[in-house]
Amino acid sequence: MKTLLFFSAMALSGLVAKSHVVCSTTLKSVSTHSDIHHFVFPPDGSSKIQVALLFDTSNSMDGLIEQAKSRLWDIVNTLTTLKYQGKTPVIEIALYEYGNDGLSVATNYIRQVTPLTTDLDLISEKLFALKTNGGSEYCGAVIQSSVKELKWDDGLNTMKLVYIAGNEGFNQGSVHYKEAISSALKNNIYINTIFCGNKQEGISLFWQDGATKGQGKYFNIDSDKKVEYVQTPYDSQINACNDKLNKTYIGYGKQGYAKKQSQVKEDANASSISQANATERVLTKSKAVYKNSTWDLVDNVKDNESNLDKIKTEDLPEEYKNKSKEEIKTLVLAKAKEREMIQKEIGELAVKRQKYIAEKSKQNTKQDDLGSAIKSSIVAFASVKGYKVED
Repeated sequence: MKTLLFFSAMALSGLVAKSHVVCSTTLKSVSTHSDIHHFVFPPDGSSKIQVALLFDTSNSMDGLIEQAKSRLWDIVNTLTTLKYQGKTPVIEIALYEYGNDGLSVATNYIRQVTPLTTDLDLISEKLFALKTNGGSEYCGAVIQSSVKELKWDDGLNTMKLVYIAGNEGFNQGSVHYKEAISSALKNNIYINTIFCGNKQEGISLFWQDGATKGQGKYFNIDSDKKVEYVQTPYDSQINACNDKLNKTYIGYGKQGYAKKQSQVKEDANASSISQANATERVLTKSKAVYKNSTWDLVDNVKDNESNLDKIKTEDLPEEYKNKSKEEIKTLVLAKAKEREMIQKEIGELAVKRQKYIAEKSKQNTKQDDLGSAIKSSIVAFASVKGYKVED
């Protein structure tokens, strides 16, 4: 089975949470954070949302991984609507796998696939590369590993959440989930559980108790159900902007060429799921959260124009090596302007697309899948933390 731990970060410092449990019927969630008290923190000029995805990659949860692939960009786009005091937060995502027979028993069948990172293409690449293979799934152990190993931010405005999904007993393994959750709470990390199956079965297997102890939410979903998308008249127009957008990236350094190739590969991975999923990825690429300063000259110079002076000639693309710094700067700024125009076009189409989806969604039954569970709880936690949703 395949337990997905989706870890989105939320430091609710100074907030008091009670274990008040209320069951819903649509997403079948059990809320335990509805009574967290609001507390206004002084602005420190920064905010961060940290997200860790931990997947049980044993045999029985292929459907869950497919839902994760299908919902990755949709979830990221929900995160991008959140603002703290009008500012866009930094978004970091980490990825774990566990419960796979190919992993070491000495590590409780757990592997950190990526640390917390802003590199969204890397997360997509590693997610699409995951393979299932038998195994034993230890929820307590993987929670404990992620709490101890990941570089969690301790800022007052940071959001830290855990999402763990699967269908085996939550109390399996030598590390008890209560112990692991206690450690998480000491670091202001809150635990949400997603059981793949019947709600009552999940309760009997301690998934609800995990959420209650972790001051998060309990959900149950059908992980084998294929994600349904609302196709819109704007999808093809938005996707047509993607090629133009990619041409504004200027790779530099040792990673430049490889990362440009990776960008195209992850476009293809998103498209392999559906046109709507590809559209969600393009929407992410049109926003500030999709930032690639480590290999893209445009983003690097956008951070600070003086960065261009620090780049060695041998690290520049071949066509830029014989140009002066001023010529390069002019070309990079022109690409930046071109990118802004394309992103603006995508943004205008995105508004129309969302209105279309909202209207169509009124006519359809709400989906109970991984993405819906994660998105609804992220927004709920964000409002408690003082974040505002701004489309």
